[in-house]
Amino acid sequence: MTFSKGLNASKATATKNRTPDSVSPFSGLCTTCLEGCPGLCEVGKSAFRGREVIYPQPYGTTTFASEKDYPVDFSHFNIMGTAVGAHGIEADSNKAIFPAVNVESQVGASSPIKLKVPFVIPGLGSTKVAADNWVGLAAGAAISGAILTIGENVCGMDPRAVIKNGRIINSPNLTQRVADYRNWQDGYGEIVVQSNVEDTSLGVLEYAIEELGVKAVELKWGQGAKDIGGEVKISTLAEALTLKKRGYIVYPDPEDLYVQELFKSGAFKEFERHSRVGMVTEESFLARVAELRKLGAKYVFLKTGAYRPADLARAVKFSSIAKIDMLTVDGAGGGTGMSPWRMMNEWGIPTVYLESLLFSYLDQLKTQGEFIPNACMAGGFSLEDNIFKGFALGAPYINAIGMARSPLTAVMVGQTLCDACDTGKVPADIAKKYGTSREQVFSSVHKLKGVYGNDISKIPAGALGLYTYFDRLQTGLQQLMCGARKFSLAHIDRNDVASMTPEAADVSGIPFVMDVDQDEVDRILRG
Repeated sequence: MTFSKGLNASKATATKNRTPDSVSPFSGLCTTCLEGCPGLCEVGKSAFRGREVIYPQPYGTTTFASEKDYPVDFSHFNIMGTAVGAHGIEADSNKAIFPAVNVESQVGASSPIKLKVPFVIPGLGSTKVAADNWVGLAAGAAISGAILTIGENVCGMDPRAVIKNGRIINSPNLTQRVADYRNWQDGYGEIVVQSNVEDTSLGVLEYAIEELGVKAVELKWGQGAKDIGGEVKISTLAEALTLKKRGYIVYPDPEDLYVQELFKSGAFKEFERHSRVGMVTEESFLARVAELRKLGAKYVFLKTGAYRPADLARAVKFSSIAKIDMLTVDGAGGGTGMSPWRMMNEWGIPTVYLESLLFSYLDQLKTQGEFIPNACMAGGFSLEDNIFKGFALGAPYINAIGMARSPLTAVMVGQTLCDACDTGKVPADIAKKYGTSREQVFSSVHKLKGVYGNDISKIPAGALGLYTYFDRLQTGLQQLMCGARKFSLAHIDRNDVASMTPEAADVSGIPFVMDVDQDEVDRILRG
């Protein structure tokens, strides 16, 4: 099995092999490395651009995800339908129809947050691509009834932020991001503010709770794209200097006069801003959760990444002790911002493996009679089949599915096509098939018109894309659930999927398809 494609070449890093038809499978180098080659591959490009080649390119207008083909993923499971019965509705063919499937969910230890669609958009923070698309993300998530998380470093990166004695006292950026969601919120979903090491030092969550009235906050241990702190690129010297003064790690050192000369001469065009890694202890975690609740946080979440199994066990156990309102676990391979390309491909536990461990650990807590936190699984989800499988693999403990990259895609496409409709430049193939107005191009406009009337014109363009995408996911999920005869999310269980390979069965504990229903089969045939 080939786990990676193009070990030494990738479109993500704008590199390629000189002889793509003849490449060493273990080093990724061309079988014949020719003297005189200008350096097309990652090794070659690193010879003159060095650390720049660690990161995918171009940064700021793109999102990235791993190319690695893991041995087991969600395609190695199939959904099991049935011809009998119904769960969550009367077993009547006139009633058990797919539009009757309820995909609403909720999270929270007490006074739960209701979700119209069972989705969380986790941790979109200070990256340029998140900032540029925020208005569409916020409005789209709110009108869809999903949770949206404001990710790390937003206050620290806010050029208009006011910081006094090392603490944030005003952040117009964070204030606006919260408002962009609340302006469209209608009884479902919630806006969440996340905190990493730097945010904690700046007092971001204190500011969000006390000054902005934020109800839900999230402590961040990590994510699925990388196991180091958040990173972004900085294109101006002034901003690099500001961020270093605010306590961030900035490379190269913008205060170095020689570095300033090189930057001004065009020798390099971007600085790197790095966050610090956290140091988790049970005592400090429990104390911080208690502190946030005392400050007025109604909901306290934890997000962890694709770390080793012992770290997942810590997240599960600490969340149980603290009675966390939601634990988000993010599998390896995903990513929306600036993550080191090799790290994104080669570190951490992939989603299927990680969720299988999560199920096992939560199940153990249940047998011990301990508190079970609501859980959200993230890591490469994009369409309804994998979303169903994500609920089933971790059932009954999964309350929501986390997605960031695919919602960003939907928002960007929504913005692009709305702009095209407004300027009369709809691509010919789309115009010929669907039309040239927003009403013709976006299939969900009629649903929104029924809710918002003439105010539909105020819905941000990107939000139309996200709402329409979530509408598709909801419908597709309803259809799959109806086929499995499960008419609410609470009825999905691990018996609703089957492993298609013995290896998938070994990893997940989900029976191999040839072993599914064996006891029932025997009873039917003997009867």
